[in-house]
This record gives sequence, C-alpha cells and structure tokens, in this order.
Amino acid sequence: MLKNLINLLFPKLCTGCNSLLLENEDLICTHCRHELPLTQHHLLKNNYVAKKFYGIIPVEFCSAMLYFHKDGIVQNLIHHLKYKNRPEIGKLLGNWYANDLKEVAKEHCFSAIIPVPLHKKRMKERGYNQVTTFCEALSQNIGIEINDQLLYRKKYSKTQTKKSKEARSEITTSLFDVSFTSADHGKHFLLVDDVITSGATLEACAKALLKIPDVKISILTIAYTDS
Repeated sequence: MLKNLINLLFPKLCTGCNSLLLENEDLICTHCRHELPLTQHHLLKNNYVAKKFYGIIPVEFCSAMLYFHKDGIVQNLIHHLKYKNRPEIGKLLGNWYANDLKEVAKEHCFSAIIPVPLHKKRMKERGYNQVTTFCEALSQNIGIEINDQLLYRKKYSKTQTKKSKEARSEITTSLFDVSFTSADHGKHFLLVDDVITSGATLEACAKALLKIPDVKISILTIAYTDS
C-alpha cells in the first residue's frame, strides 16, 4: 500500500523520454533502450572520435558509446546525469558498455581508467563528477582500476558548450596537469569523459598525461556529437 502511494505521488519517469516507467523498468524505458543510437565505434578503428585527434595527439584506441542528437534520448540522459543529480545513469550505461569493451581491454591492456577531472569549485557546486559512476561500472566489469589522482584541473572555467572550437581549445590548453611518479612511466591510460564535441578538453587532458615518459593514451566517452 505504501509503495503504491509513493509511486502515485512520486512516479518513476524515464530519463530518456519522461514517460511513466513500468514495474520492471529502471531509469530508462524499454522503448528508449532499444532506440539508443549506439555508435559501434569500438569495432571501427578509424571512427569519428579517432578522427578528432588524428595528427594532433597519439592515441591507441578511441570510442564513444552513443551518438548525441539535439533533443534526443541521449541528450536527455546526459542532462539528467550531469545536472539533475542522477549519477546512477552513468552506472547503468557503464554496465551496458562494459560488455562491448571486454575484448578491447584485453587487446590494449589498459593500466588504469582516468576520469576527466572537475575543478574543486565545480565539484562543490555539482556534488559529484558526472563520469565517476560510468568509470566505476567499467572498472568493476572489466577489472581495471580507476586513478583519479594522477590528472587534475588547475583552473576553474565556465561551461564551454556555446564557445567555438578555437575558443575552447585556447581556454583548455592550460587547464590540466599531472602529478606522477616513476611508477606511472610506460603505462596505458584510458581517459574517459561524458560527451566529446570539439575534443578540446580531452586533447588538453591527453597532452598533460603525455608529460609522463613512454605513456600511452586511449580515449572513451559516453557520447559523441558534432554540435
């Protein structure tokens, strides 16, 4: 009786389309799950993410799980994950995508997963890093540790979603740095972010990580967009 009352007062809605979830559905309705625009990037070496960094930084592997379309399911998911205090969405997506990445992980022997860090001020404002639960799900399913101490953000910056590619690149160049020891030399790091647009943030993170001798970098995001 109490459960029914709670569901009546606070109905569970799909974070993809805002429709009422059925009893056996969690976070995303069955329709939205089947409509998710999967990229299959992990099967394509010369995919869109890889092309972003070609000739700019050396990357071993690149992939995005989903295509991000304006006003689409993925935009709604990312919005809830990032701004509506729904980090459990990251866990759900990470659990799904980990199955596709198990063979990739064996092939490339990643040493650690590196979440793109938030500045301390941003972390205080939001309360969490939106990629943390996605990374945790990958870590648990694939068996790769998370290192969230190696890469850090030096400066606080406002959102860059409305800035041009050139402006984003200029701003992010000096935002990140690394704190490493000889134990980090020669490792292969899987750098993870939520959405890739211009690629400026990930480029800046990768360049910071490349200060480590003989390091290898791979890049993974939840979603990819050209906008």
